[in-house]
Amino acid sequence: MPVLLILTLGPAAFIGATLWMVSALVPACSVAERQRLPAPDESFDLVVFARDCGDTAPNTQAALVPHGEEVPFDAASFVSLAVEADLSPRWDAYGNIELTLPEGAEVLRQDENVAGVSVIYQ
Repeated sequence: MPVLLILTLGPAAFIGATLWMVSALVPACSVAERQRLPAPDESFDLVVFARDCGDTAPNTQAALVPHGEEVPFDAASFVSLAVEADLSPRWDAYGNIELTLPEGAEVLRQDENVAGVSVIYQ
């Protein structure tokens, strides 16, 4: 019985210690929400935010999240810029998203649709 306990707990403790040490090496990301606009039907919230993963350059991103929920640190954005900017987000009368991209900004991602919603860039 003690041998079985050692053979079971030994590897588990080793794996746990390894994961703990490795997680300390990976920078934790945080999300700074700048603007939130609920969809006209309140199915989603359009959220403009910046992601900070340690030594991260300024950025502006936008994502759709379920209405009223927080933006997860690993949220998939549908637009991402390598600059801090005001996107002037809005929902139009047809339920489309409208965003204004600053002239000359480096665009890292720019999707035309997200979750079945059209995105119009100006």
